[in-house]
Amino acid sequence: MQTNLRGRDVIDFQEWTRDELDTVLDVAFALKRDRALGQPHPYLRDKVLAMLFFFASTRTRASFEAGMAQLGGHAQFIESRSTQIAHGDTAKEIGEILGRYNDGIAIRNVDWGVGNAYIREVAAASRVPVLNMQCDHFHPHQALADLMTIIERFGDPRGRTATVSWACAKTYSKPLSVPQSLIMLLPRFGMNVRLVHPPEFALMPDYVDQARENARLGRASFEVLDDFDEGIRGTDVVYAKSWGAVMTTTDEAEEAKLVDSYRDWIADERRMATAADDAIYMHPLPGERGIEVTDEVIDGPQSAVYDQAENRLHGQKAVMALTMG
Repeated sequence: MQTNLRGRDVIDFQEWTRDELDTVLDVAFALKRDRALGQPHPYLRDKVLAMLFFFASTRTRASFEAGMAQLGGHAQFIESRSTQIAHGDTAKEIGEILGRYNDGIAIRNVDWGVGNAYIREVAAASRVPVLNMQCDHFHPHQALADLMTIIERFGDPRGRTATVSWACAKTYSKPLSVPQSLIMLLPRFGMNVRLVHPPEFALMPDYVDQARENARLGRASFEVLDDFDEGIRGTDVVYAKSWGAVMTTTDEAEEAKLVDSYRDWIADERRMATAADDAIYMHPLPGERGIEVTDEVIDGPQSAVYDQAENRLHGQKAVMALTMG
């Protein structure tokens, strides 16, 4: 167990060692047990987390806010449009000032080509830890919750196979952050990963290369496939969700045509039946029902989506307790 995590930023867990991640998992499961037993754990009494949102949120805001309260502290919700950011507050000023008022800064900014750079600029100016609540590149706390859920369902994840696949969705162009965080994190714990997507929906090449190297170091396999059915066959985890075609085009009309041409990429009962007998379906929510996933799958016995959502709370509490304590 690593005991020197106080003050650490969490922008991308690729920047954390395996020992440090094991510590986060140990603490997360302990805090989850404490909550189940009704045991108080006010490790962050009188601490304040500033939560700066540039993008809408349900689970992220609710879980960070509840987590800080359960740790004995307070979460300060800040919607970017209610601030002076539009009138000139720079990332450096946000880091300097919120870092002097608070004990941690959490930021959600998923704007393509902007979010990750903004969070890193705030972190460079802040005297307190900066936590990434999702950017255009990464969603570390979602991936942490997903790993927790896989461990709960299967025990040691080594040798298990996770399919991280694109699926059709039409509401908006979703960030690449969830699949990119997953394909890099899971192989570090010995999981075989299949990245599945149509050719036009590629992820950022540097992170795909890093995932491949993580698999080599983790003695696991990493494959990139463009056949949805083949990607699901025999897998243990079906993680099928949409993401944008930003590596191909940033034109909304062109992307909409691409999405429509793959409207048969839906997680349904027929496909789930081809996965392993004890396979689970995962999604960070909200899922587009009837387009991205059928009701029978997301509400069915193989679905782990609510366990994932709950584990956001426990994983984030571990991160906050370790970095802000």
